[in-house]
Amino acid sequence: MNKQELERLTHIRISEAASLLAASQFNGAYYLAGYALECALKACIAKKVNQYDFPNKKLAEDSYSHDLTKLVGVSGLKQELLQKEKSDQAFAVNWAVAKDWSEQARYDSNIGQAKANDLYSAITDNNNGVLSWLKTYW
Repeated sequence: MNKQELERLTHIRISEAASLLAASQFNGAYYLAGYALECALKACIAKKVNQYDFPNKKLAEDSYSHDLTKLVGVSGLKQELLQKEKSDQAFAVNWAVAKDWSEQARYDSNIGQAKANDLYSAITDNNNGVLSWLKTYW
């Protein structure tokens, strides 16, 4: 999987999440919205890897995490995230919502409309969304 494939998957998964929200399928929408964010963070990590470099073992192992906060660290964007949170309160709120997503959501059948909409909005907001911020680092 390369950076361009991860970017493409990000767009596919967020589009699928939108479709599921529109169909009132909130569990799947929530899971796929978070998964789209995971793919976006992994695209940022992939950008750091040089084509012919032997991979750093710790970086490679840590990249297989589903923990969004950990992936921010692996991507090298921790300081940028802290600065963005300090300078943009709406973004800070969106990150607070998004960072709580977990791949374990795939087993949750009790996600309501509000929680699914909140995550989707936190990720996709054009002005202060987490995804629009991450795209500046792709």
